[in-house]
Amino acid sequence: MKQRIDIEALCAQRGLRITEPRRVIARVLSESEDHPHVELLHQRVMDIDPRISIATVYRTVRLFEEAGILDRHEFGDGRARYEPAADTHHDHLINVETGEVLEFVDPELEHLQRMIAQKLGYRLVDHRLELYGIRKGTGE
Repeated sequence: MKQRIDIEALCAQRGLRITEPRRVIARVLSESEDHPHVELLHQRVMDIDPRISIATVYRTVRLFEEAGILDRHEFGDGRARYEPAADTHHDHLINVETGEVLEFVDPELEHLQRMIAQKLGYRLVDHRLELYGIRKGTGE
């Protein structure tokens, strides 16, 4: 299960004005255990407050991203997906058949990436790893 991040609290810490639509959007994002795209996020927001337009969701997501509250991902399905910016690093495995996104951390892989950077004369300061696959038994 993903670590729950209180996006509304992060907005307050960063001095963002919290309107009621932003509060609803922040709550839905905080409670999401997946990586929703804007259209899916809008559907969830509409379940709470049908007056919130998709344009408001787009503007709010952009604002949260610019404030460093959300991370944007492109997982190859043509839609930007979002997740709360985490304090701890993780990578992603994307099921190309279903779109499911699994988060994982592998210390050996992290070590290997640092070693590769060092071997090439660099000190690794950040990275993003996305693996794409299909579940065994479904397309072998």
